[in-house]
Formats: sequence, C-alpha cells, structure tokens
Amino acid sequence: MSEQSQHDPGQGQDQAHDQERDGAHVSTGTPRDTTAEPAETPIPELVIISGMSGAGRSTAAKCLEDLGWFVVDNLPPALIPTMVELGARSQGNVARIAVVVDVRGRRFFDNLRESLADLDAKGVTRRIVFLESSDDALVRRFESVRRPHPLQGDGRITDGIAAERDLLRELRGDADLVIDTSSLNVHELRAKMDAQFAGDEEPELRATVMSFGYKYGLPVDADLVVDCRFLPNPHWVPELRPFTGLNEEVSGYVFNQPGAKEFLDQYTELLQLIATGYRREGKRYVTIAVGCTGGKHRSVAMSEKLAARLASEGVETVIVHRDMGRE
Repeated sequence: MSEQSQHDPGQGQDQAHDQERDGAHVSTGTPRDTTAEPAETPIPELVIISGMSGAGRSTAAKCLEDLGWFVVDNLPPALIPTMVELGARSQGNVARIAVVVDVRGRRFFDNLRESLADLDAKGVTRRIVFLESSDDALVRRFESVRRPHPLQGDGRITDGIAAERDLLRELRGDADLVIDTSSLNVHELRAKMDAQFAGDEEPELRATVMSFGYKYGLPVDADLVVDCRFLPNPHWVPELRPFTGLNEEVSGYVFNQPGAKEFLDQYTELLQLIATGYRREGKRYVTIAVGCTGGKHRSVAMSEKLAARLASEGVETVIVHRDMGRE
C-alpha cells in the first residue's frame, strides 16, 4: 500500500488553473480549501483461513462468502499484501477479504511470516482462523471420499496428517480463532463462523421466486414448489388471453378468485417459518418455483405478489419468469 504523499500548498491552485485552461468546470460557490488532505484509502479487513486438510476450510470460506466477503482460495502468501492493496483500490467495494491458505502449494508457508509482517506494518486488520480436527475424524473423512491426503505421498493417510500437523504447528499458535471440527457437522461449523463474523445481524437469506409452466417441466433447482392450478385460468378469458400476469387486469382477475388472497397470506406465513429454519441451518439461498399450466398468467401474478411480500420482510428477492413468452 503506497504511503500518502505530503501536500504541496500550491498544488491545488495549479490544478485549478489547469482545469480552467482545459475547459473543466470549477465551482466558485465555496472557496476551495487547498490545505485539505486527500481522503485516506480504506484498507480492507482480512481473514486468513487455514488448518488441517479435511477439517472444513472450504465450508468456512463459503460461509464468509455468503456473508459478503471476497474469498480467494489457495493464494500464495507472497500475494496476500497485493490482494489487500487491490481491494483498497476498489474504493470500498471490497471491504472484507478472506484468503484460504493450505499445504496444497507445498512451499506455501515459505513467505507467510514475511507477508504477515508486511500486513502489520501497513495497519491491516487481520485475523487467522485455524480449522482443527482429530486424527480419527480426519482419517474417516478422507476414507469416505476415497482421496489421499495431500502430504501422504507413498505412505498412509496418518503419515500425511502427521506431516501436516508439524508444518502447521507455528501457524496454529499464531491463530486468533481455533475451531475444532472433530464432532461438528457442516451446519454447526457454519453457525460458529456466523457467530464470529456475522455480528449482531441475522444471517441474510436470498430468495429467487421463479414462475414456470408445468407443461415445460419442473425447474431442476427448485427448493419449494407452489402449484397455482387450483385457480381459474385467465387463458380461457378471451380479453385476458393475450396478456401476462404482469398486466393489472390479469393480476386483478387472479386475486379476485376464491382462495387466491388467502393462499398468498398463508403461504407467506409458512415461508417466514421456513426462512427462520433456513437461517438457523445456515442455508442462505432458496428458490421458490411457482407454477401454472403455461407459466404465463397465474404463476406470474402469484410470483410478483409473493416476491413483494418477501422483500417487505427483508429478504433479498429476485424474480424470474422462466416460461413467460414461450407461447
């Protein structure tokens, strides 16, 4: 990170003359303060995720990514200060960076100590999160996925684990947070990461509300499916047939049918219950598929109303009308 240069009192006047000469507009409503220091470049917050292979580094990284952190996997330590500097140049767009460091680079830790000292000298707020696990738990995890430990070579999994523990011993001692995942499942690890990095805010949930037509098939990525075919179809009303559920007349027709408003109200309440459970389990994305026969009228109208309800509850919502216009 480059240091701030000392201000030249005449520099502001020279720049103003240059702007006037080049035709640039200079406001004269308020006297220009030529002694003001330029605004400081914000330095991103940094988290370094490391630990034993198989202990949950990827899960921890994904958790931070879901919390809005910019995550880089397997970045050589010598490039960490450069990554932070690039984040600073984003003018606040990259305010939090998480870097996963592990033994896949083999010579990965040769420059780590030097990089950490460089970050400290530049005033970077950094934390080291170390994921730990017992030998038995790590052996079970490697055997379950039938993959070798990255350091076992021609030996056994336990040989690779022992070599990795020896390599990471110093870094573990420097860690700000050590999480033992021996008896944790994925959801419990995410909950621990949320507790450390989400602050007082409840984990954010993002929803995609997608209208679709059953005759074109169910969306393969749907978490929840809503069937609107219990409502009369505007397709059979000649003056409404050419329009879609985005049309006010079509939407009004749909929600004037018996049970439509009640369904919207009660399903919204059900989604609030489901959303609470999703947040508790660390699930941050949900796709709600709303279907009717052709995906043009009823499902579109219901999706719009449902998405508006979710947005009013603080859920970041995206609307997709998959099959509208296919007819």
